[in-house]
Amino acid sequence: MSTASTVSTSQIDLARYPIGKPRRPQSLTAAERAEAISTIEAMPQKLAAAVKGWSDAQLDTPYREGGWTVRQLIHHVADSHMTAFMRIRLALTEDTPTVKPYEEKDWAKLADSQSMPVDASLRLLQSLHERWVFMLRSLKDDQWQRVYRHPESGDTRVDQAAALYAWHSNHHLGHVTRLAAQRGWQQSGSDS
Repeated sequence: MSTASTVSTSQIDLARYPIGKPRRPQSLTAAERAEAISTIEAMPQKLAAAVKGWSDAQLDTPYREGGWTVRQLIHHVADSHMTAFMRIRLALTEDTPTVKPYEEKDWAKLADSQSMPVDASLRLLQSLHERWVFMLRSLKDDQWQRVYRHPESGDTRVDQAAALYAWHSNHHLGHVTRLAAQRGWQQSGSDS
């Protein structure tokens, strides 16, 4: 493989996975669970700060070639994290419930995802994450081992879900901050 191909491939991977691909841990220590919770807790403020003052033109910029716009991405994070919160609640209250998948790409094409101001999803994330973090911090050791079953990805324990959504938080935050750095955008929202 030529050097040019290697650079091109790594750039595509970085554009798609700015913090790397998710890893499914076999188990998490109490410290790792606490770290995942802290990441989930901080995400709404970090995402809101990253796009503070952005114009509609900036929000309607794809974060990578062929990717969603930042607006779609923010609404996707709200959709995804609401779904994750409910899946964890189901795992905590039912015996290995089967959760329903959803077509995130199709959800991103809906009118609210494409044109609604992002403030609603940013506020939703703030409230959702506050409640989610409270719930996660209240869990006993055995509750972290509870499981939900996804028809496509199989069984997921609550601790694995927390790790996944900590990654998901940083993953999409990375998309936004990477785009801002590439474009030289400041928090003020200037299109410089």
